[in-house]
Amino acid sequence: MAEILKRNKALAVNPLKASQPVGASLAFLGINKAIPMLHGSQGCTAFGKVYFVRHFREPIPLQTTAMDQVSTVMNADENVVEGLRAVCEKSKPAMIGLPTTGLSETQGTDIKRLVKDFYAKYPEYAHVAVVPVNTPDFTGCLESGYALAVKATLEVMLPEKTSNVGKRKKQVNVLAGSFLTPGDIEHIKELIEAFGLRPLVLPDVGDSLDGHLTEMESSPLTVGGTPVSDIASMGESIATLVLGNSLFDAANFLKAQTGVPDHRFDCLMGLEAVDSFIYALADISGKPVPEKIERQRAQLQDAMVDAHFMLGFARVAIAADPDLLYGMSRLVTEMGCEVVAAVAPARANILESVAAEQVGIGDLEDLEITARRKGAQLVISNSHAVETARRLGVPLLRAGFPQYDLLGGYQRLWVGYRGTRQALFDLANLLVEHGHVEPEPYVSIYAQRTGESRATPASGQTH
Repeated sequence: MAEILKRNKALAVNPLKASQPVGASLAFLGINKAIPMLHGSQGCTAFGKVYFVRHFREPIPLQTTAMDQVSTVMNADENVVEGLRAVCEKSKPAMIGLPTTGLSETQGTDIKRLVKDFYAKYPEYAHVAVVPVNTPDFTGCLESGYALAVKATLEVMLPEKTSNVGKRKKQVNVLAGSFLTPGDIEHIKELIEAFGLRPLVLPDVGDSLDGHLTEMESSPLTVGGTPVSDIASMGESIATLVLGNSLFDAANFLKAQTGVPDHRFDCLMGLEAVDSFIYALADISGKPVPEKIERQRAQLQDAMVDAHFMLGFARVAIAADPDLLYGMSRLVTEMGCEVVAAVAPARANILESVAAEQVGIGDLEDLEITARRKGAQLVISNSHAVETARRLGVPLLRAGFPQYDLLGGYQRLWVGYRGTRQALFDLANLLVEHGHVEPEPYVSIYAQRTGESRATPASGQTH
């Protein structure tokens, strides 16, 4: 078990985390014809919108209750009620996500009561689902805010217990964690469909934020994503796949309400983790593993053989939200790397299982200090870590949110056999490019197998 190091600073230097309201907004952006409306000042929403636009390079629908100085001190209830009415009247959404912010939480807003007040005052909008969720940005991180929004969505859309398990004989629920990119979700759906099953993904950012041109120039609502009407049918599925430890609370609620059996996965990177996922699909469907997936597994195995010469004993520093930190640490240590620095922006249950001696709760300055002291050779983090890696003089593999200096980073495939294979290639190539030299044991083994001189390894083996 990893030792968890608490924060020991009074402020964040070179911050790592994205806030809970941003995470909750991301979850709502994965639902079709939905719009997040943050209860806070205009700046709270503007900040999140800039994050999303730079990361996805797409127009992002966000609204705000626009609390000002007067409403902050006196009362902002009217901002919420009238804001909901205005959005319903002008945009006609299927769902409105209503996350709180640090400002409204400090004020003490009862966000669930305000939703009831809205329905009481404007019963003509009773058909619009409004999902309130408490997400103060002074606690947690993007991942926890996302998880809270997913659970809140289920609480609103599945208010009563059902007993229709298996009515839809091929439908499989997928609770998709915040660490999954649109490219990841597309691939996960392909894997599920390869077994003859129909995936119902919540939230489905792979359909709404995958970067596709539409006939309309702009839309005030999300285009694509999980249909609101489908969420109510999750109790009729034959199984639920839970992807990410952060969603286990939401999965507990879904299972309690519907009785649908679930299969839980902390990550989908690495041979062992993906094998477990594929075995679960074979068990659910009752079908053998398709030949093309067997081929992808064999391709990953070959990549592992090719890359282990470069990755063995490499010292890696990782800074990311807990689920992604766990998955990345497991991936690199499976290949013989050592995680010498691991930092997460907030506490989570999964952190104790991270493949490192210690996990710090902190920021990128904490990562930089530890990585320099322990001689890290590679950094894995989001685009905020560019300067950190530059000062350390090591390469950066961009992963997580946000990625604003890399085209297509939001669409990158990380999971499954294919995603793991590409990640290994990228890790090895970064180390080669920046002059990482193989440890002597690997050079010796290679020389023994090929008959070449130990003093002059084969081309491409010294890097």
